[in-house]
Amino acid sequence: MTLNPTITRRSFLQRTVLVAAGPLLAACVTSQAAAASKELLLYIGTYGPAEQDNIFLYRLHPRTGALTRVAGFRGGVKPGFLTLSTDHRYLYATLEVPGNGSGAVRAFGIDQRSGALTVLNEQPSAGAGPCYVSLTPGDKAVLVANYGGGTIGALPVQAGGQLAPAAVVDQHQGSGPHKNQDKPHAHCILPDPAGRFALAVDLGNDQILSYALNPATGLPQLPGQTAFTGQPGAGPRHLAFHPGGRWAYVINELNSTVTALSYDAAQGTFTELHTVSALPAGYAETSYCADIHVSPDGRFVYGSNRGHDSIVVLAVDKGSGRLSVVQHASTQGKTPRNFTLAPDGRLLLVANQNSNSIFSYHVDPKTGQLTPTGFSAELPAPVCLRLLADFTAG
Repeated sequence: MTLNPTITRRSFLQRTVLVAAGPLLAACVTSQAAAASKELLLYIGTYGPAEQDNIFLYRLHPRTGALTRVAGFRGGVKPGFLTLSTDHRYLYATLEVPGNGSGAVRAFGIDQRSGALTVLNEQPSAGAGPCYVSLTPGDKAVLVANYGGGTIGALPVQAGGQLAPAAVVDQHQGSGPHKNQDKPHAHCILPDPAGRFALAVDLGNDQILSYALNPATGLPQLPGQTAFTGQPGAGPRHLAFHPGGRWAYVINELNSTVTALSYDAAQGTFTELHTVSALPAGYAETSYCADIHVSPDGRFVYGSNRGHDSIVVLAVDKGSGRLSVVQHASTQGKTPRNFTLAPDGRLLLVANQNSNSIFSYHVDPKTGQLTPTGFSAELPAPVCLRLLADFTAG
């Protein structure tokens, strides 16, 4: 065979390889497209009546933001906050049992074909008003923050996803100057990215406490240490880590701010970088912050404002971790509690507790700005949103 003089032997071989690989590349692109279009399952914890369905399952279209209701389940008394096991076989929910010195954490099994929930067991949460749950590395223990009791607890996870009674409990101390800081109010607890420490955010005493995690049991070791003390009266509520692990961001409920923190992963402590307002300049009406999340690519931080009823969009400086305001997007409802981002960061869903609605938004990957998709869902008092890949779609 005679080669065209303008084509070198190397370029000829490269073209031959590309032609031969064409079907394989096409299959790869098709597979990627299929994965990108695969629907997501959305579990929603609510404050709906205990005698009715109050944990709901929806499907979310990953490109349009359309929400389709699949099923409802009776989750117990106010199953407000949820977390999912790493293998997506189990779901854990806080129950705010009234008139009791302790709330509870309930374990559910997840059917791997339908997503349906089956109650496994429940255990006392080791304090009143549980409001946050997470899992330690390896799903060895459930961590729970009890707002009313001002305690944190750790419940070992047994084979089959069931919970054992709390093996570790710590009573927080102190108070703050705000009327809502009469005593400790633990509001969030989660492991750091390295899995070495559990960080507990306390709204009542303006502190973040740090607990070393036992690598064998996943349980926090006592005593804890003060990892950060915020501005008096700030009321820190939720904490979110940057994907790189160098920085973290805490949203302050009572003074409507977001504090950027530098994280010392060796010590489990924080240093403040700066604090920015979560509200527009000049806004003077009552508003309380709630939830905070960092985009999967680490370029943006999002926080919810209850009262102003918005999501604040903040850009992250890639060199310093500091924040700058990009947008305040209306949540199209009242009292946005929890919200969540799709795994690829292209959709955001927000739960409006007091208007019984969930709305979805497109996320601009370049600017982080939110645009309503036009899709929503109505359900009683939505509080917490958790996404995972649909077992049956795609």
